[in-house]
Amino acid sequence: MALPEILRGRLRLPVVCSPLFVISTPDLVLAQCKAGIMGAFPALNARPASLLDEWLQRIEEELAAWDKANPSRPAAPFAVNQIVHKSNNRLEQDVALCVKYKVPVIITSLGAREELNQAVHSYGGITLHDVINNRFAHKAIEKGADGLIPVAAGGGGHAGTLSPFALMQEIREWFDGPVALAGSIANGAAILAALACGADLAYMGSAFIATREANEADDYKQMIVESSADDFVYSNLFTDVHGNYLKGSVVKAGLDPANLPEGDVSKMNFGSGGNMEAKAWRDIWGCGQGIGAIHDVPSVGELVERLEGELGKARAGLEEKLRGLALSQPI
Repeated sequence: MALPEILRGRLRLPVVCSPLFVISTPDLVLAQCKAGIMGAFPALNARPASLLDEWLQRIEEELAAWDKANPSRPAAPFAVNQIVHKSNNRLEQDVALCVKYKVPVIITSLGAREELNQAVHSYGGITLHDVINNRFAHKAIEKGADGLIPVAAGGGGHAGTLSPFALMQEIREWFDGPVALAGSIANGAAILAALACGADLAYMGSAFIATREANEADDYKQMIVESSADDFVYSNLFTDVHGNYLKGSVVKAGLDPANLPEGDVSKMNFGSGGNMEAKAWRDIWGCGQGIGAIHDVPSVGELVERLEGELGKARAGLEEKLRGLALSQPI
């Protein structure tokens, strides 16, 4: 499966950075793109809405300046995440700004709309839609999305419950377009595993929360460093959509992780009237189950360099294993 033209030759690693609610700001996105991986942020992180225009202008200008100064090492493209849920009353104006600045990639979540995909296609951009099962994947492509982000079990924030093997096997039976696999990917070996499953890109989030450029409290970053896959709760209480959260933050907020009530999907609220200021966004910390591989808080550049080394080592190790198998039996 070939990458879309807009991404070809622009990525140091086959990595898309998850748009992290509250956490992803221009500082983080610019660091990611300059390091050679696709940075992304949710449009709703720009509050008030007028701030989105400033953010897009800054990112466009700084990446253009970087490319001019580094012609042999151009920046990766960036992406903006649009929440398509009906309660997002900012969607139309936010999409209009993305069209104005010709944002290369739009990541859509919680709904799929033909008119949004058409708007992005009007200037040559592409859309990637995140899904948690094969049924939603079909719907997204039918609505005109260019690619998919299957969010497998163990992904940070809003995540599904299916194995990445199950998701990729089903999707690749009928779809040969771009796929960025998400769910517990936190080191170079996991990036290679995503590619081996049939994905074109690895979709990573939690590892970038624990970077110096991330717009988040040091306590949050330190909890990631100190936690493992056992330290999670899967609940829909906090956003009314099921997601993975650090148990330590739930306890710190005075709640019992083993006895959380059910959320109410009818109360989901995004956009200008959304719950950005709700206590849950500040005190309950989303994260993916791959954080056992995270042991410090580096800069984005340091992390990308580390991932590149890990990917190379994992690839060499896999090739050696396959050669060993070929000596004793046909493959």
